[in-house]
Order: sequence, then structure tokens, then C-alpha cells
Amino acid sequence: MPESVIEKFEVKHFSILDEKGNADTTLLPNLSDNDLKKLFELFILSRQFDQRALQLHAEGRLGTYAPILGQEASQIGSAYALEKTDWVFPSFREMGVYITLGYPIWMLFQYWTGDERGMKTPDDLNIFPVSVPVGTHTPHAVGAAFAAKIKGHKTAALSYFGDGGSSKGDFHEGLNIAGVHRLPVVFICQNNQWAISLPRGKQTASKTIAQKAYSYGFEGIQVDGNDVFAVYKVTKDALEKARSGRGPTLIECFTYRMGDHTTADDASRYRSKEDVEKWKARDPLLRLKLYMERKGLWTQQYEDDVKKKVTDFVDGEIKKAETAAMPEPNDIINFTYSALTQRQKKELE
Repeated sequence: MPESVIEKFEVKHFSILDEKGNADTTLLPNLSDNDLKKLFELFILSRQFDQRALQLHAEGRLGTYAPILGQEASQIGSAYALEKTDWVFPSFREMGVYITLGYPIWMLFQYWTGDERGMKTPDDLNIFPVSVPVGTHTPHAVGAAFAAKIKGHKTAALSYFGDGGSSKGDFHEGLNIAGVHRLPVVFICQNNQWAISLPRGKQTASKTIAQKAYSYGFEGIQVDGNDVFAVYKVTKDALEKARSGRGPTLIECFTYRMGDHTTADDASRYRSKEDVEKWKARDPLLRLKLYMERKGLWTQQYEDDVKKKVTDFVDGEIKKAETAAMPEPNDIINFTYSALTQRQKKELE
């Protein structure tokens, strides 16, 4: 009988910026003052988009929507580390990722109204459409990474999913293939503590989600998902590792969903007000604001100016989405078959 092999591993929890805006200067990533302002403005833009989407839903002008409040650092920090040539595979709660990458905001509103044309990705962006089925897009990211490796492209693929997605078979299949072939892919789990009404503790018995990576032969790391600096640095390092041929990484962003799972949910039915209030004190935007204030980069006037500019911009994007031309009836079938069937031709006469 062969000797048993016991491999020890350690999951690191990485953080830089605390709740009071204090940063460990030895760990700070190389971000300029302009970068910090850009990150702050992306936070404000993402929150304004989120708030307006919820308002539009309440007015009956937008369909079921998945809010991102509380998870902005996980999304903006990771997306800010991407290169234009990298490939991104989001789930349904990554509006902060789309916005950071420069996706047209009016098209995001268009999508959430039920118009699929909103997910017709512009040619200059390597981001795939929203994946509503939980976890099914993770193998797609792995496939893109496999193709990049075969072709010798120095690019990486990145897949976003929630803690619920880590329980799906697609997650395990994707990580297994990525580990076996040392593929240039980064997996980002936004562990927001709740998969709809199922708490993290009933999702998996493992102490962390990050440790699951070690079962497939590569590194997993848990990062403070409300710390934009930590998320940026860990993601940037993982992407560079992937592009250089050193294999995949699983990043668990430990964060919290402040709102409902979607506008069809009522989170007050399954979680306490005390828990929500505790996480409010960990607001990722507040941390960044406090840090910037210490550096002389934030003033109330600066924030007011940004909010005014962002509000006007987002309202303009809503108007653009709502005044867009109606889709052509033929579009129902134009993208299904390579050529119209005889029956379709007859019906379109």
C-alpha cells in the first residue's frame, strides 16, 4: 500500500484598510492620487446606478433587479486590476464590474428593463453577458483560459460568483480543469453571507470558501471584500500570476449583501437588523472616504460635486435607455438559426 500523503495548507486573510480609514502602508498597492479619485467616483457612480435602478423598479419602469450595495469594493477593486485584453465572466450582481470597465450605463438599464439588446457587448470590451443561472458561467471562463493557453496569449479570464455558486457542480468542474491544466484563470467568490435566504454556514461545512482551491491543486486566499485596496492588490497579483503561466487562483471576497437578494426578495424575513447594522459600520465607501480625507483628497464639496455630476449623467442614461427604438420583430428569430426556416419565412410574410 502506498504511504498516505498529508498536505498542509494555510488560507491567508488579507486586508489593508480598516473601518476607520487606517491603512497598512507596507501593503498599499501602487495607486496614484488620480487612481484614488477614480475609485471614489466609481463608487459614487455605482451606488447612484444601484439606487436609481431600485427606484425605477418601484415605479414599474424596471424589472427584477439584484442590488449591489455593500459589495462595491469587491467589484470595483477587482475590475480595476483587469487589463483590456482579459476576459470577464460575470454573474447577475456585477454592475460595479460593468461600470468600472466602461460598459455603457444606458445599456445596463436597458437590460434590466427586459430588453436583451442591453447585453450586446460593445466590441472594445471583453466582458460576457449577465449569467442569471447560478454558477453556469464558471466553466466558460475556464474554457476561455484554456483557449488563451493553447494560443499562447498572455491574457487571463476572470469568473465572478457568489457563495451559493460555490455549491454548484459547475464550480467544482471548472476549478478541477483549471487546476489540472494550470490555466490562466482567476475565480472571485463574492461571499456576501447569504445565497438568497440560505446563510453561509449552511452553504458549506468548510471554514472558508478559499480553501476549496487546495483540493484542486492551486492557491486560495480570503480577502476583506470591503477593503478596495486589498481586493485590488490580491486580484492584480492573481491576474499577473495567471498571465505568466503560474496557474489559477481562487479569491474569496468576504463581504455582505446590504440589500435584498433581488427586488423579489425580503431579506428582513431571514436576517436580523443587528447583523445588518454591524455591517453598515464596515461600509467600503466610508473606509475609502476616510483614507482620502487624511490624504487631503476628499472634501465635502468634492463629494457633492461628484454626486451632482453623477446624478445628472445617470438620469441622462435612463432617458437614453427609455427612448431607445423598439426592437425589430425579426430579432426574435434572427439570432437563433443561421437561416430562416420555411415556417418562419411564411410567418414573416
